[in-house]
Amino acid sequence: MPVTAVTHLNFQGRARAALDLYASVFGGEVRVATYGDLGLPAGLPDADQVVFGQVTAPSGFTVMAYDVPVAGRAATEPAVTRREHGTTITTSPFFVAVHADTVAEVEELWAGLADGGTVVEPLGPSAWAPAFGMLTDRFGITWVLDVAAAG
Repeated sequence: MPVTAVTHLNFQGRARAALDLYASVFGGEVRVATYGDLGLPAGLPDADQVVFGQVTAPSGFTVMAYDVPVAGRAATEPAVTRREHGTTITTSPFFVAVHADTVAEVEELWAGLADGGTVVEPLGPSAWAPAFGMLTDRFGITWVLDVAAAG
């Protein structure tokens, strides 16, 4: 039985903008349904927020996103990822890993995700791949990009 895992990202009011960025970087179509689309009355907090969002690209890349309701409670602090003494230190429970076939493909994806983001580990050759890098995009999602190792 085939199993497919899709990354489902949680945001606080920024899911639509994140999906738009990911569609611009990876290609594909954005699909969004709001709480209002599913019956929450207009004018209520979160009615225009994303309850279901997805980017599906012809390359096979798929990511989902959701706006966690925050009405009546405090927003959470974003995760932080950094390099220290050759080690990755993070408060994030996950990273999104993307493997491409060529350095040129990784460089193009990197440029789009890095725009407005923070480089954790610069993109360049590594001991295990012709290109490897880590960054946190402008929405706080940490991405690990590399060229798929020949196996």
